Amino acid sequence: MLIGLFALFFGTMLVAGILRFSGWQPSGQRNHGELLSPPVDLRAATPRLADGTPYAWKPTERTWRVVLAPAADCAPGCVALGRDIDKVWQLLGHDADKVHVLWIGTPPQGLPAMSELRVLQADPALRGALPGVDDPRGTPVYVIDPNGFVILRYAPGFDAAGLRQDLAKLLKLM
Repeated sequence: MLIGLFALFFGTMLVAGILRFSGWQPSGQRNHGELLSPPVDLRAATPRLADGTPYAWKPTERTWRVVLAPAADCAPGCVALGRDIDKVWQLLGHDADKVHVLWIGTPPQGLPAMSELRVLQADPALRGALPGVDDPRGTPVYVIDPNGFVILRYAPGFDAAGLRQDLAKLLKLM
């Protein structure tokens, strides 16, 4: 009986250790975007809105940001991407006001009217700080935490449902 209890106790610890060190994670803890490690620090950057006023990070407000930095010639793809981002924002429900959508540069014609959209002036330094921003496949999307760290990157052509799920998890942490 004692040997059976010993095997049961230490056997489960052994299996847990093997799973932990093999890199396995439960599906509920996986994110859909690419987790940037280390995260990119944008706290020193002060982006400017289209009207010239500074956009402050304001970590005390606990606002998350979804950032798009498209190339100048992405009009048809950017309109579809903008619609997807707007849909994600709307599906966040009562937490949606804790998320800003930042568009670096001039949005294309045909983009839906989005109350959450903050258009930033085209800033090559800010755009260049985003990892993999000039992806030849299209426009990546980034998630910035309330403090100003870029923590997630979504490759061009990502599934918007994954972005919504990741944002919902992050908003629950606040």
